[in-house]
Amino acid sequence: MTTTRADINSVLMQMRELQMQAQSQIRPDAAVMNPQQINNTEGPDFGEMFSDAVNGVNDRQQEAGQLATALERGDPNVDLTQVMISMQKASLSFQAMTQVRNRLVTAYEDIMNMPI
Repeated sequence: MTTTRADINSVLMQMRELQMQAQSQIRPDAAVMNPQQINNTEGPDFGEMFSDAVNGVNDRQQEAGQLATALERGDPNVDLTQVMISMQKASLSFQAMTQVRNRLVTAYEDIMNMPI
């Protein structure tokens, strides 16, 4: 399975956009705050952000499945290229999510194995 550079760049741009959104939600006006105010700022819930990311991956996979089904049924508005790109995006986003999950599990195991 090969991926095009444009697809990878697209996924990377989406990840950067999510990162920027998360940073702006954490501290939208951090430049005008003093350090004590920054520590008291409520940020987005990690579980909520992770859940949104998983839901985004799921949405991409469902969209790819729907496009594939439409192509199989002979829908004239869906072409093979569109289906293949959608499937590649879904695959890349799933692989990225799997890597994030693996890193989280490794970090959790490292923390649990730390001496007290």
